[in-house]
Amino acid sequence: MVLLAKTVKIVPQARAGIVERFGKYKATLNPGLNVIVPFIDNLRYKADLREQVVTFPPQPVITEDNLTVSIDTVIYFQIIDPVAATYEIANYITAVEQLTMTTLRNIAGGMDLEQTLTSRERINSGLATVLDEATGRWGIKVKRVEVKSIDPPASIKDAMEKQMRADRDKRALILTAEGQRQSAILTAEGNKQSAILNAEGARESQILSAQGDREAAILRAQGEGQAIQTVFQAIHDGQPDQSLLAYQYLQLLPQIAQGDANKLWILPSEFTKTIEGLGSTLNATLGVPRKAAGDFKRVDLGPGAGEAQLSSSGEADAAVQQAIAEASAVAQPVAPPVAPAEPDQPST
Repeated sequence: MVLLAKTVKIVPQARAGIVERFGKYKATLNPGLNVIVPFIDNLRYKADLREQVVTFPPQPVITEDNLTVSIDTVIYFQIIDPVAATYEIANYITAVEQLTMTTLRNIAGGMDLEQTLTSRERINSGLATVLDEATGRWGIKVKRVEVKSIDPPASIKDAMEKQMRADRDKRALILTAEGQRQSAILTAEGNKQSAILNAEGARESQILSAQGDREAAILRAQGEGQAIQTVFQAIHDGQPDQSLLAYQYLQLLPQIAQGDANKLWILPSEFTKTIEGLGSTLNATLGVPRKAAGDFKRVDLGPGAGEAQLSSSGEADAAVQQAIAEASAVAQPVAPPVAPAEPDQPST
């Protein structure tokens, strides 16, 4: 049983066995069942060929601006040569740790605090390059180096927090101002468009109103022209004489006196003669005959209009004279006495 145990050796997967004969390296055993010479060969070491992860405690590092920060690193490495890892270095874990500390101090010593906090990728790549070159002869391959954390002093943390808060407040104020500016611009543009639309609407409204007023005036003028033509034609068709025109003059006087500003009207006694002379002059000028030829036909004015209608020119003249007399009788009592005019001035 003892001989069998000394002869047969089992190496697990992803391991490598180092065999020594009388204290000297003899061979490397592969994973699986291996047979060695008992009492002569000795399985001294089993190297782990898997990728390993080592975390080192935080290391104090002084930056270029004389500030001390603590940097915690993580290293991923793998043994590629078990013989070199066994005989070239006594403890490769300690060696990698010390090499990492010195390299990290050299890299961080050339940067200030701001660069150290923001240049993690630069620190990682610098550490990986230096460690890979140094550990190559040890049979170790450094796969990846990561900076786990960078802790500045407490006073620096407070100052950084204040600076960050101030920067954030400044950015917030800037964003607020930009938002207010954009809002003012949009509001002004909206007011401008609204004013333009209102002006266009007012202009179109005025144009339409002017067009409507023009068309109404045209239609009103056309209507008045047609009315005048109709009245003029009716007058000529009725063959008026001077007595009828004088009667129309008398009917117009009450309309003239209806105004609010007309407080007193003075009618001289010669008013009838003046009206008669004015009618004769206008009729002679316009060619209106003094007496219409023939008799007038009776016009039916409907029930309640009275039966007394003028049927001849003689009766018309009598009615006109009676109306003039009544108007003169009404006007004579209210006429004030007229002072005699001076010889050099005409009477009023």
